[in-house]
Amino acid sequence: MRYEELADVPCSITRPLVIFGDRWTLLILKFAFSGIRRFNGFQSSLGISRSRLQDRLDRLIEHEILVKRKAEVGAHEEYRLTRKGHDIYPILMAIRDWGDTYMAPDGPPVRYTHEGCAGEAHSRLGCDACGEELTARDVVPEVGPGLLGDQSVNQVAT
Repeated sequence: MRYEELADVPCSITRPLVIFGDRWTLLILKFAFSGIRRFNGFQSSLGISRSRLQDRLDRLIEHEILVKRKAEVGAHEEYRLTRKGHDIYPILMAIRDWGDTYMAPDGPPVRYTHEGCAGEAHSRLGCDACGEELTARDVVPEVGPGLLGDQSVNQVAT
């Protein structure tokens, strides 16, 4: 399957890969959450080429994850996370949790603490009905309203 065709797959895990399927996009978002808003700030933090950075920023704007606007102070433009962009934060925290567990042999390089109590922030999967914490063994993919015609849930959910 070609990369561009992923947007047509009726799967809410596969479709976002069209936006997030490369390391640069997630790293741009990581830095946006840390407060970087200017093109040059992203470029110097990432060491990415100007054309590649512009391409990724344009894609994030196209999908309404970032918005580009004039800065409140100064004559430059800046990139700001939208509500849709802020909703990506739990994804980054889930990746961070996995990285801390499996790729940080000396312990987490950064602690993400709750400003109000100093506890640590973590991403957790839970049931919306009973609140129980879940793992992959507890979840069963079932056909949803967005699945088309004769497609099997196994074709898109695994």
